Amino acid sequence: MLQTKTELTLEEFLALGEGEGDITYELIDEQAVPKISPKKFHSRLTRSLIKLLEQWGEERGEIGVEWAVRLTRLGRDWVPVPDLLYVSYQRLSPDWNQDEACPVVPELVIEIISPEQTFGQLAAKARDYLDAQVLRVWIVDSKARSITVFYPDAAPQTYMGDTLLRDPLFEGLEFTATQLFQMAKIP
Repeated sequence: MLQTKTELTLEEFLALGEGEGDITYELIDEQAVPKISPKKFHSRLTRSLIKLLEQWGEERGEIGVEWAVRLTRLGRDWVPVPDLLYVSYQRLSPDWNQDEACPVVPELVIEIISPEQTFGQLAAKARDYLDAQVLRVWIVDSKARSITVFYPDAAPQTYMGDTLLRDPLFEGLEFTATQLFQMAKIP
């Protein structure tokens, strides 16, 4: 496991080497915290969401898979690693070509619930993302076969079955939870 001192600055965290194996770390409360390893359904949902987002937004912005993003949480540097993110070319120039954490706040962050996580844990993380000025957070739940969308200025909305998920922020992106879970071959 990655050995670090008790508290890390943002610069120290970003300068850390890779962890052992496939472990990804997030900076939370000045600590390097390992992210939960994804499982099969998580992987399938990630792939399906990538396809949907690329069909819609490849020319509109950057779609990141487990791409760390530099944010602030409770007045401290925070570097979460969302399962997926979308940041428009209006926020991040298409010419930006650095191999580092996303330097701007994305419009969309997507977190997929892993078996070791609860909806409540990710709902709290969604609030942290919104407080950091992310405009939308989607929590995808393979057990409930749902997508819950968190907004900065409204109550969360859960999409299940054939209810169409559409948002004026992402004009032209439309799909249902049923379509996503069928595409991912989740029973």
